[in-house]
Amino acid sequence: MDAPFRDRREAGRFLARKLGHLAGRDVVVLALPRGGVPVAYEIAKALEAPLDVFTVRKLGVPIYEELAMGAIASGGIRVLNEDVIRELGITQPMIDAVMAEEEPELQRREAEYRRERDPLEVAGRLAILVDDGLATGASMRAAVSALRQKGAAPIVIAVPVGAAGMCAQLRNEADAIVCGKRPEELGAVGRWYEDFQQTTDQEVCELLSQAALVNH
Repeated sequence: MDAPFRDRREAGRFLARKLGHLAGRDVVVLALPRGGVPVAYEIAKALEAPLDVFTVRKLGVPIYEELAMGAIASGGIRVLNEDVIRELGITQPMIDAVMAEEEPELQRREAEYRRERDPLEVAGRLAILVDDGLATGASMRAAVSALRQKGAAPIVIAVPVGAAGMCAQLRNEADAIVCGKRPEELGAVGRWYEDFQQTTDQEVCELLSQAALVNH
């Protein structure tokens, strides 16, 4: 196993070096909260690009909540994993029930993180979607789909670590993917960090405020 990143900020600086060729272009950096925000902050700082959150909520399978059957994203976007749904015999009422549970948290996070700031305009701009790791890919798929509908182009996924197979799959959906470490067996994303403490809502708000001041 490769040496783990010290923390998310170090992982962001690592990715920023790989994305340096995008500096000077009309770029927006969009973080999947919460863990993606410290990573994305370092990328936005290095590229001198605006930073925003792109809120996505995983739709967990009832009883097996860690297993994703899809995700929802800002703007009423829903992405479903039809293979999981078919294999486990998940019904539409079950999907609707999980969505009804997750939608308020999606709205809460949008209000909490953005405060009075309007979402960044993404139409016609190069969007870099950032998370702290790529496991099932459900959240990232939902984010890519939502950004396509909003007219972002091109779309680049940037993650410090992701399962090799998932990175390959998402290459077909985004225009490019930068994946720092691509193990065949990912395990838990936290294995790839020395410090993987949960990012708090307060941290997210502070980093977004700092980024907004720099780019004001």
